[in-house]
Formats: sequence, C-alpha cells, structure tokens
Amino acid sequence: MEALILEPSLYTVKAILILDNDGDRLFAKYYDDTYPSVKEQKAFEKNIFNKTHRTDSEIALLEGLTVVYKSSIDLYFYVIGSSYENELMLMAVLNCLFDSLSQMLSSSQVNPVQTAIRHPEQNSRRSRPHKISRANGSDFLRKGMIYFLARKNVEKRALLENMEGLFLAVDEIVDGGVILESDPQQVVHRVALRGEDVPLTEQTVSQVLQSAKEQIKWSLLRRIPTLILA
Repeated sequence: MEALILEPSLYTVKAILILDNDGDRLFAKYYDDTYPSVKEQKAFEKNIFNKTHRTDSEIALLEGLTVVYKSSIDLYFYVIGSSYENELMLMAVLNCLFDSLSQMLSSSQVNPVQTAIRHPEQNSRRSRPHKISRANGSDFLRKGMIYFLARKNVEKRALLENMEGLFLAVDEIVDGGVILESDPQQVVHRVALRGEDVPLTEQTVSQVLQSAKEQIKWSLLRRIPTLILA
C-alpha cells in the first residue's frame, strides 16, 4: 500500500489559495475532493492561516498536507500538496504564480526614473526641461530603486482589480492539479494573448443574444441542403 502511495504522479497540486491579512478568502481553487464542501474548505483556510500568518518559515505540514506559502503586504499565497509531495515542485508553482502576478500588476505602473527624465519640469519648478542636476538625478535613482523593489510585491487592492488575470494565470500554471508551467514570463505572455479576446462577462446582453442568433442562423443554413435532399 505504501509503495502505491509513493508512486510518482502528475497530480501534484491539491489547492491554490490566496487569503487577505484577516484570513478571508480572495481566491481558492481545489483540485481534488480532500475538502468537498465549502464549509470544510473555509475551516481548512482558517486553520492554515492561523498556523502560518505569524511565522517566518515557508513550508508547513498541516492536516496531512504539505503547504508552501509566502506573504506580500496584505496577502498570503498558499500552494498545497500531499504529505509526500516534493516541496521544491510546490515552491516552483508558488513562485511562478507570485512572480507572474507581480509582473502583470506592475506592467501598468510608470517607472519614476523614466518619468523624471522625460518630464523633468514636472518634478522641479526650478529645474530646466533639458537638464537634470546631479542631486535630482540621485533622487530619481533612489525613487527608481524603491519602485523596482515595490513592484515585486502584490497587494489586495491591485489583485481585486485584476481578478480575471489571476484566474487566467492560475489556469496557465496548473490544470486539474497537474503543473503545466513554471516560467512566469511564459505565463504573462499567454495571459496577455488570452486577454485580447473579449470575455463573455464584458459583453452586453444584446451582444450575447445577437451572437446566439447568428449561431442558430448559420446552423439552420448548413442544414438546408440536407433537408432538400431528404
């Protein structure tokens, strides 16, 4: 029996969770029936938050499961596998998800270094548009360093405004518990390609009805030769 349990499997991930700093769910996706009901899932999420939010470690064993996690400002990210799962594989998923979201959420921000160089008159009334002093340049570089450090973080507000991107990123990384991708660059690229299509949730009711009518019309037109021959 033990040999069967330790047999390698592609189904590596049991769940991916993102909780806020109160332990409330922002995102949760379970890939098996370890916790079949919402009530059981919520109880597990509260338990996992209470066990991890005050510790500095990155790996925990809880309820017979391996949990890898990290925090960012007001969010906690969790990737969960079985007790015998390779922690490095789970950590690769966690890092890929976090880095993908970090790149996606920071892509719309403006680099203060570039802004200062392109529009120096907006940063100092006394500075000339075509010249940046050494002091101002140091200040710009300092702000740039702060920017590049901050962009590696993910916060709740930004995530809530980009939930569609989160769902797409998770689907690109894990499918049914199987790890598909661990390179954040590839994930961001694929999410950008998928994001070019207008999602159904952003279509108006009239657009959805019109699309349905067109599909019915073409379906009937394709059937006309068959009806005539019959």
